[in-house]
Amino acid sequence: MHPWCFNMSKRRVVVTGMGAVTPLGNNLKDTWLRITQGKSGIGPITLFDASRFPTRIAGEVKGFPFEKWVEHDPPLACATRSTFFALQAAAEAYKDAGLRPFCVNPNRFGIYFGAGDSGIDFEPFLKTLLPSFTTSGSEIIDKEKYLVNSSQHMSALRELESQPFMTVTHLTRLFDIRGPVSNCLTACAASSQAIGEAFEWLRRGDADVIMAGGTHSMIYPMGVAGFSLLTALSTRNDAPEKASRPFDKKRNGFVIGEGSGVLILEDLDHALHRQAQIYGEIVGYGSTADAYRLTDMDPEGKGASRAMEIALEKGGLGPENVDYINAHGTSTVVNDSLETLVIKKVMKEYAPKIPVSSTKSMLGHMIAAAGGVEAAFCFLAMRDSILPPTINYEEPDPDCDLDYVPNMARRAEIAVTLSNSFGFGGQNICLAMRKYNGK
Repeated sequence: MHPWCFNMSKRRVVVTGMGAVTPLGNNLKDTWLRITQGKSGIGPITLFDASRFPTRIAGEVKGFPFEKWVEHDPPLACATRSTFFALQAAAEAYKDAGLRPFCVNPNRFGIYFGAGDSGIDFEPFLKTLLPSFTTSGSEIIDKEKYLVNSSQHMSALRELESQPFMTVTHLTRLFDIRGPVSNCLTACAASSQAIGEAFEWLRRGDADVIMAGGTHSMIYPMGVAGFSLLTALSTRNDAPEKASRPFDKKRNGFVIGEGSGVLILEDLDHALHRQAQIYGEIVGYGSTADAYRLTDMDPEGKGASRAMEIALEKGGLGPENVDYINAHGTSTVVNDSLETLVIKKVMKEYAPKIPVSSTKSMLGHMIAAAGGVEAAFCFLAMRDSILPPTINYEEPDPDCDLDYVPNMARRAEIAVTLSNSFGFGGQNICLAMRKYNGK
């Protein structure tokens, strides 16, 4: 064990509030209920006309109250979907933690987020730009007219709001967060990295309370087209609820989801002083890079396995202590078999005994928001003594031979959990969490 891996003199970090917006609900309570019931939030794409795309399904957030937020705060009129999702999840987590003005020093209240883009909806402007185009055998652009029309009808504020940092800007403004602030966008690992880095901030005393998590919506033409060109998406359009099938032999790609997951991380002494509820404790955080390829994991899982090992070492844990792993489990052929290999490599003889499940089977892959929601599920699994299932697990794959909690939730006592997030480009995060025992 490395001498730096766990220093008990450093401050302990607990989670006192959580919130989420997902394809299964506009709050964490509804989402978790449907997760434990094995419900799917995946269906046909309605946010744009996807009829000509090879993939026409996604995990969309449904019935979201955008108007409520704009009425409450008019500057949000041009905000993106991902910003709205973050605000809703953050408000839920803030309230759940029992926070209110003056109960935390705003200069000791920080934020670390993994906020992704939501694209820009150019469709409203297309008609105004059409006079810039003429057709004479081939399409010709009148550059002068194009520039004039663009400058007159494009919205500078809307373009600004498409930048990921604007989500954090709105969160700091609305929740009076004046302490350390950061935003990372390490693809699918972003919100897990945000939680891990917030954990480190608190351990070394940079703040007393941190709002951490992520938000993302890539359900727009360029987002879906990009992943389609990479042949990463499932094309099971005729049965959307069956499309995301992690670890199943017939898996053929992931399904894009959207939403947000937010946790309130707090110094233990600070939380005890204000008599806050405690969901559990974050004890370890591992972060590594594969340094391999832009779109592929290292074929031996070196970076991913090292991230898991570091999280265990920092938490003072061994494989024998782990009761549940929330897998990255995207439903792609390569990811699921490699993650299985990584878990077996790290957990050794304990691997077959440790339940592993992928909640992406129900939500799809929420990209930068995925890890935040999945960390929340780990705390709820410990609280409720229930293992969330991997739905659509019908045919075993010889390369995926662990206990994936197939199709139905399962009762179990859970004291220690891990959550894996492996991002595009080989960015690997593992979080280690455990029940708070009052000591």
